[in-house]
Amino acid sequence: MRRSLIAVALLLLAPLATAQVYKWTDAGGTVHYSEAPPAQGTKFEKVTTTGTVEPLAPPPAKEPALASQAPAPAAEPVADTPENRTKLCSTLQSNIAALRSGGPVVMQQNGKPVALDQAQRNQQVTSAQAQYDQFCGQTP
Repeated sequence: MRRSLIAVALLLLAPLATAQVYKWTDAGGTVHYSEAPPAQGTKFEKVTTTGTVEPLAPPPAKEPALASQAPAPAAEPVADTPENRTKLCSTLQSNIAALRSGGPVVMQQNGKPVALDQAQRNQQVTSAQAQYDQFCGQTP
């Protein structure tokens, strides 16, 4: 009797072990997976998974981008407080030091890591230095 109840319970739970996933590629070539279908008009394919489906882990914390790289638009501007100004100056100092060092410098451009050549490094140093002079008032 117990075995038949277990078998019935397993049969009832089996559909829950599969999940419907949608897969599509955006204009930039990035492949997306989602439990919800993409926007209407987007070509996609249905992928059926089996087994347990666990939520994705949050993305790892990104390293601070160079200050001259345009950040994603924020909902609100950052307040000009002494703490925020100190963080900005510290980030600019570390960016300038990394750009002036002999080691390779890699930036994200269009979602892909790209190593900077010397001309690009010089341009980034000039930009970061101008921002540092403007917001921090002294040369590091």
